[in-house]
Amino acid sequence: MKTWHYDSACDLDQPFVDRLRRFPREPNMLVYGVREVIALIIRGWLRIYHRFEIIGHENLRTNRSLVIVANHSSHLDTLCLLAALPLRKLHRTFPAAAADYFFQSVPRTFVAAVVTNALPFARRVRVRRSLSICSELLSDPENILIIFPEGTRSETGETREFKSGIGALVAGRDVTVLPCSRVAEGPASAASKKSSTHCWRASQLFIA
Repeated sequence: MKTWHYDSACDLDQPFVDRLRRFPREPNMLVYGVREVIALIIRGWLRIYHRFEIIGHENLRTNRSLVIVANHSSHLDTLCLLAALPLRKLHRTFPAAAADYFFQSVPRTFVAAVVTNALPFARRVRVRRSLSICSELLSDPENILIIFPEGTRSETGETREFKSGIGALVAGRDVTVLPCSRVAEGPASAASKKSSTHCWRASQLFIA
């Protein structure tokens, strides 16, 4: 009979918030459970309140490593993209989130790490290190990386010029790149720095 060996997580001596800011993070069943419960609530909220519709859902059915590339006009874009994925893939899906914004305060760190399983991406310094981490994630065929190549939210709703990092990340790699676009209806469909979670009442996610 094979002997089962158990090793404790190497970050148990660190404060919980510091553990959430680390990447890669150690597996945590409590975090996984909370993430799935919140995901179910968010999916119901999107469907009922925002009449969220996914077009091209069948294009997500793959066991290969996947890079989802999407436009970015709201913090809600990430929630919509995650809602398009099966629950079982949530813990293997990593949205790239600005480290200097989402991983500074405790509330934002909790939302980024626990709710969305975000990867802290350095936008100004150590960019190469962040790209290297993304590259390592894609070496596992079951991982999914979500990237907003504009680098930041569009204040007008129009797609901005893409950063060069996405090309360097996927060049020469056997990975599937899946373009997505979220289209929102309503007078406040474009994001602003003051209102990043605007009140759109109908939204569609197009998956190419």
